[in-house]
This record gives sequence, C-alpha cells and structure tokens, in this order.
Amino acid sequence: MAPQDSEKMKELQERIHRFKTDLKQGRIQGSYDVAYRTVQILRSIVSVIKWNSAKELMEIIRDEGKKMMDAQPSESTVGNMVRRVIKIVREEFAQARGKSQEGDTVDLQKLLLAEGQIDYSLPTPNLRGSIIEVIAELLTELETSADNIAAQALEHIHSNEIIMTIGKSRTVEAFLKKAAKKRNFQVIVAECAPFYHGQELATSLASAGIETTVITDSAVFAIMSRVNKVIIGTHTVMADGGLKSINGSHTVALAAKYYSVPTPRLPQFLLCSEMSLFQGFGIAGFHCIRVVSYI
Repeated sequence: MAPQDSEKMKELQERIHRFKTDLKQGRIQGSYDVAYRTVQILRSIVSVIKWNSAKELMEIIRDEGKKMMDAQPSESTVGNMVRRVIKIVREEFAQARGKSQEGDTVDLQKLLLAEGQIDYSLPTPNLRGSIIEVIAELLTELETSADNIAAQALEHIHSNEIIMTIGKSRTVEAFLKKAAKKRNFQVIVAECAPFYHGQELATSLASAGIETTVITDSAVFAIMSRVNKVIIGTHTVMADGGLKSINGSHTVALAAKYYSVPTPRLPQFLLCSEMSLFQGFGIAGFHCIRVVSYI
C-alpha cells in the first residue's frame, strides 16, 4: 500500500472511530445529523478502501455499518443509511451490467428481481465513480429533505390557528417558519424538561417573527382545548406504525386525542425502522408511542 493510501486509510479509521464515540456518548443530536455523517463516512469507505467487485464492496459496507450500528443500537438511522448505500451499489452494478450486456437496453427489473442469481463478484468498469456520484445525490437529498416537507406547510397551517409542539425539531422549525411567511398564527411550545429544548425552539421562532408562547409540560392538557393543531417532530417511525419521539410526546398525543385535535407528524424518508414498538420501548431520551391521535 502506498504511503498516501495508508495515510488516507488511517484518517478514515479515525473518522469512523470518532463517529462511533460520538454516537455512544450522544454528542450527535437529531436523525438528520446522524444520517448525513453516516453517508459521508460510507462515501469515504467507497472511495478510499480498495475493492475489486460489488460483492467485496457490499461486504465491507456491511461490516463497517454493523460496527457503527452496534455503537448505538437504538439509532435506526445508521442502519437505514447503510442499507440505502448497499441498495445503491446493487442498482449501479445492475445498471452497468445491463448496459454492457444489452447495449442501450437495460432490463433493471429482471436483474433486481433475480438478485439471488446475480454474480456481484463480476468485474465492472467505472463502478466506483458511478456509486460515489449517486451517494453524492443522496447527500443532496438529505440536505433538502426538511425543505421539501416545509414546502407543504401552507397546506396544513392556516391563518389565526394555534399550533402546539414540544421540544425542538429541525423539521418542525423549518415547517413553521415556512408557513409564517404567508400565514399569521400562534405557536405554543412545551418546554420539554429537563433539557428545555422547547425554549430553544421558541427563541428561534420568535426571532422569525412568529408569536410564540412557552408552557411547562404539566400545562399541556389545560391548554390543549384552545389548540387547533399539534405538530410533533418524529425521530423514528416503527415497523408497526408506532413512533419514537422526544420525551413528553405521549402526553401531548393523549391530550390531543382527548380533545380530538389533529396531529400531523413530519417524518423524513430516513426515519423508518424495522423494529416494532415494544422492541424499541424504553430507549433513553425518547418515548415510543402508538399513534393515538387524529390525523
């Protein structure tokens, strides 16, 4: 191995170790940041580590991905991004082999459905470059995911409504700020003790010109009768339809159900989990709840 390649490998291993340490110690806040850093590391793995076939690359990604997932088993976003990149490898391999075998005609459906019959160890020219290019597109998709949800804000928030939320969510914040450009409404934020992330969200919304009120978590039920809509940020959508959200979300959802208040959630594509509700129950810092309120 050339000295330059050895230096790049050492730097990559340090990045992976630092990422796993940050996951274990909870230094990375929010599923977006976790997903973005995961994909960045996977892109570096594709570009730096030497591999000769799609099969070898997928084995490397699985091994490194499992180590990152084991660092924080409750963080489903890491596994989602690992599976997404493996899917990219399969698709790019199938596309490259389809083109090489059939000219301009690519029967991707036949190749993908016959996955067990595909030999991923076959050499494929320019596979590394095409995979890196598609991963870069995935990073762009992640960057714009919150904005894409926020673009639908005017369809859900109307003038003179009172909106309740809890804690701080990057997606909810962008959603409310987008709606505030053309709608006048009031936001009530439950402070989400003991970390009081709700106060941070309230400060940010107030600086954007949105009328914002902070309440204690114990006041949620008393205030709910005045609320027109509840918007909750989502950390993970469980396999059985439940969701993992910030502590206190269960209280808000139950109060919203009692008063029949519509409660839309704002999940991004990266938030789905293969875990069921009770497999993920009791994760520190989160509530795993069934969707009990009206949509």
